[in-house]
Amino acid sequence: MNRLKEKYNKQIRKELQTKLGLKNVLAVPQVKKVVVNAGVGKTLKDPKLLESVIADLRIITGQQPVKTMSRKSIAGFKIRENQVVGVAVTLRGERMYDFIDKLVSIALPRVRDFRGLNINAFDGRGNYNIGIKEQTVFPEISEEGLEHSFGFQITIATDAGNDIKGRELLKSLGFPFAEQEK
Repeated sequence: MNRLKEKYNKQIRKELQTKLGLKNVLAVPQVKKVVVNAGVGKTLKDPKLLESVIADLRIITGQQPVKTMSRKSIAGFKIRENQVVGVAVTLRGERMYDFIDKLVSIALPRVRDFRGLNINAFDGRGNYNIGIKEQTVFPEISEEGLEHSFGFQITIATDAGNDIKGRELLKSLGFPFAEQEK
């Protein structure tokens, strides 16, 4: 069993129950899934770059990404119908907890000039979004053989229901939030 999942089940869940004043342990919020999404608009002309993005996401997440296609043609963006415009990975279960643990303990501290995550990036239902500017913050990706750098978005979907519960859940999982300036 993953160390973060074990810590959540044995320690964090009980602490959150008392902190949030919940009577039932099943009402304690938990992470449902993590979605990693990368747009590949710059790589439309070169399929080799698309394959490098897919390979890097596969290495980072431990799971094969799915290509997302455009639904309609948009001439202004030079996009045709059914053209690959992004790649996405949905993580659940053990891989989700592995990824969260790696993100919090290894990748985020490696971000240049990192002062904490934005506390206002919740969506109103307890889900959180993080933007990563380049994939080299993950230790699996070496900078020497890097063909091209890309950014991606990480969405952490919870069943918290509101931002307060979601924030407490992510704080207890170790997410380093920046202190809000007043």
